[in-house]
Amino acid sequence: RAIGAGVGRFYLPNIDAGSVPAMLELEARHPDECYAMMGVHPCSIKEDYKKELAAAEKWLAKRPFAAVGEIGIDLYWDQTFIEEQKEAFNTQTGWAKELGLPIVIHSRNSMDLVIELLKKAKDERLRGILHCFSGTLEQAEEIMNLGFFLGIGGVLTYKNSGLSEVIKQVPLEYLVLETDAPYLSPVPYRGKRNESAFIRVIAEKLAEAKNLDIEAVAAGTTTNVEKIFAKKR
Repeated sequence: RAIGAGVGRFYLPNIDAGSVPAMLELEARHPDECYAMMGVHPCSIKEDYKKELAAAEKWLAKRPFAAVGEIGIDLYWDQTFIEEQKEAFNTQTGWAKELGLPIVIHSRNSMDLVIELLKKAKDERLRGILHCFSGTLEQAEEIMNLGFFLGIGGVLTYKNSGLSEVIKQVPLEYLVLETDAPYLSPVPYRGKRNESAFIRVIAEKLAEAKNLDIEAVAAGTTTNVEKIFAKKR
């Protein structure tokens, strides 16, 4: 359905060691469209986080991946392991720099902390995306100043999010489209299972917010993706 809706590439974020087999199987079934990432999601940073990091590092040494991700800080569900989350984030940004890969960042209820960590880690090698951006214009400006891109998903279509007002003031050169499927379905599918085909709805909303036609949004965001991610080797 997504390919039929005009989606050309799917970047698959990893969660932890348990999610790797299904992700790689999907990539193997659709090698021209699917690009696997490798990393440990902050919600999987628990007591055994060093074991999870070691497994991800082993995979990164074994074969090419599109990015180090999904990594970051999540303070929504549980703040027990915040120090471990910070350590895991710093470790994984280090891998990305060594390997020349972008990072894809999760920053739920933690945007300012993530920006602070990025400022410390930033050098000319570090690049990537703040996935599911829903922050303020000030936060967007800080992210752009670091040379990072904003991932725009279904939240853009939510009336009370205020995101479209922020996005009006962010240049298209810093935006990429995403769905976060199966979560965060755009209106009119909110409350239903999200899927990649719905990215067109998000593109239409972005075009409306920025007073552009959808072709310009599609071309601009695709160019940005090509700047961030290397082609398959």
